Amino acid sequence: MSKVYEIKAEDIDGKQHDLSEYKGRAMLVVNVASKCGFTPQYTGLEAMYRRHEKDGFVVLGFPCDQFGHQEPGNADEIKNFCSLNYDVSFPMFAKVDVNGDSAHPLFKLLKKEARGVLGTEMIKWNFTKFLVDRSGKVIRRYAPTDTPEKIEKDLKEVL
Repeated sequence: MSKVYEIKAEDIDGKQHDLSEYKGRAMLVVNVASKCGFTPQYTGLEAMYRRHEKDGFVVLGFPCDQFGHQEPGNADEIKNFCSLNYDVSFPMFAKVDVNGDSAHPLFKLLKKEARGVLGTEMIKWNFTKFLVDRSGKVIRRYAPTDTPEKIEKDLKEVL
């Protein structure tokens, strides 16, 4: 079994989830922020999710405040922002760290499995994305500048 499925994460409402709930589905895991220049990518992420949810695809959003204090809100503020501004319906999780000793176990695993530029594990900014196939294998890391539309081709290969 993939190690991704052994990880637990708290959703934005404070409920614990086993990521094994997503076994058999392709996942796009994204560290998000409400006050970032890339925040408008929520529109494309939501459209991609709605377009492919019936095909076994899910976007998992993990708010993070490690980059320029661009996710300062609490869970309710983040949830309301995403709902009111982008009509986000994909699963959103509690705010996490993605770098450092306190990084969430999911991001520790994702970074190890799909390194960034020059082989670095560190996540450089908000809206870094990780594509995970239906078996839990990390396929690819995408830069914050890589839009959901650019990822669509790779997504179709794992669906």
